[in-house]
Amino acid sequence: MVFTKFVEVGRVAMINYGDDYGKLCTIVNVINGNLALVDGPQNVTGVHRQKINFKRLTLTGIKVKIPLNARQKTIAKAFETEDVLAAWEKSSLKRKISKREKRSSLNDFDRFKVMLARKEKSKLIRKELAKLRK
Repeated sequence: MVFTKFVEVGRVAMINYGDDYGKLCTIVNVINGNLALVDGPQNVTGVHRQKINFKRLTLTGIKVKIPLNARQKTIAKAFETEDVLAAWEKSSLKRKISKREKRSSLNDFDRFKVMLARKEKSKLIRKELAKLRK
C-alpha cells in the first residue's frame, strides 16, 4: 500500500491534543521538520492561525488547493468549494472517532445489552455455519 497522506500545504488535519482537540485545520505552511502553520479557518472550524507540532496533528486524506501562506478568507472559500466538511463526515477517521465516543458514553446496562447482542449474533453464525458443514 502506497503512503498518500503527506504533510503539504492545503492538507486538512485533525488536532489530536490540546484546546482544539477534535477540530479540523488546514496546513498553511511547513515551518520546519517539527512545526506547521495551521489555520482553521476560524469561522468554519473554530481553529485560529497558529503554529503546531506535527505530533499534535492527525493527517486526513482531504486536501484543498490553496497557495502558500493563504489568508483565512481564501481558506474558507476553498473549504466551501471543495465541500471539506461533508468529506470529513464521510471519512473513516470520523466514523472511527464517532464509534469510540459512542462506546465511551455507554453506561453499564448498555454495555450489558451489547454483550448479549454479540452473544446472540455469534450463536446464530455458529448455527448457520454448522448447517453449511452438514
